[in-house]
Amino acid sequence: MILRLALMLAILFLPSFAVGAEKKARTLDELAKMYDSSSCKVCHSKIYEQWEKSHHARPLMGINEGIFLIPVVKASPFAPKDPKKATMANFPCFKCHLPQALTSAEDSVAAEISQAVLAGDKATIGKLQITCLVCHNEMAIIHRLEEGKPQKGVIYGSKDMASHPDRVYRTVKKNVIMKQAVMCGQCHGTGPNFDAENPYQCATLYGSYLHVYIPKGGTQRCQECHMKGGDHLIAPNWNDRLQSSALLKNAISLDVQTVGYQFLPERGTHIPMVVVNTKITQNAGHRIPDG
Repeated sequence: MILRLALMLAILFLPSFAVGAEKKARTLDELAKMYDSSSCKVCHSKIYEQWEKSHHARPLMGINEGIFLIPVVKASPFAPKDPKKATMANFPCFKCHLPQALTSAEDSVAAEISQAVLAGDKATIGKLQITCLVCHNEMAIIHRLEEGKPQKGVIYGSKDMASHPDRVYRTVKKNVIMKQAVMCGQCHGTGPNFDAENPYQCATLYGSYLHVYIPKGGTQRCQECHMKGGDHLIAPNWNDRLQSSALLKNAISLDVQTVGYQFLPERGTHIPMVVVNTKITQNAGHRIPDG
């Protein structure tokens, strides 16, 4: 009898993070709070400042700070008939632009986002970010059948740390994929996306990297070009034209050769002519442009 009572009490007071008992966010603010990484700034101020300038800090905002979801909500095959009844299925772009929403949010969050997009509410949409916790926990394990899901209270990085000065994430575990191209490939994907109810073509950048760059003898990983020295800006910042131009200049070379002459179709007639030969060489690890 005592044993049965003990078992019942144990089940009753299981922690909220037990398998199958994860609480999902019901509002946009709840989702933003669940993945808030502002505490990381205390110890990693430089990295945090770099991240704040990156597109990971504004994944639902386009170049020049426009809301790129507007066409999705208004005119795409995924557009909800009633914004107040939108679900996660109406936002296939969350797969990469807000992956935590698919695992940690109710459909009510999708409805709230849909209404904010149509209202042009940049302040609200700007709360949704790919934070430190998305990359260093939520997306840190790929082979989940073998390794299991990312553990609660654990940050995944390039080395093990038995003690991590954070009140929630107290441990750091080494994960080899953090420095591998496949880490980035999860979102900068292989396309097309046939898993959606309406298949769509999106980024194939990682596929280009695997199928063209590597077979041609390329050896660099995404991080070596886009995160030199651990830079979490993850260049380019397309809102910074000088930086973008410099990166493209290194990635694409243009050779133009011209020959000028005069065409003489008949006596006394001289028509100026020019022959232009243009050669463009692409040196990047993937096709340009892509996402």
